[in-house]
Amino acid sequence: MEQKKIDRINELARKQKSEGLTDEEKEEQFVLRREYIDSFKASLVNQLNSIYVVDEKGNKKKLVQ
Repeated sequence: MEQKKIDRINELARKQKSEGLTDEEKEEQFVLRREYIDSFKASLVNQLNSIYVVDEKGNKKKLVQ
């Protein structure tokens, strides 16, 4: 996710706490947060797919199958 979008998420969060958001801003915040979560999950899945466990005999198995 682009840093510009993360900055916008943070900007909307600050505004929500201080003065509240319009309906359009709430929708934008929801869409941006969903994109951030999806990006985070994809990154985590990629990391887990690259992890192997080695048993006592030296055999490698993927952590996630």
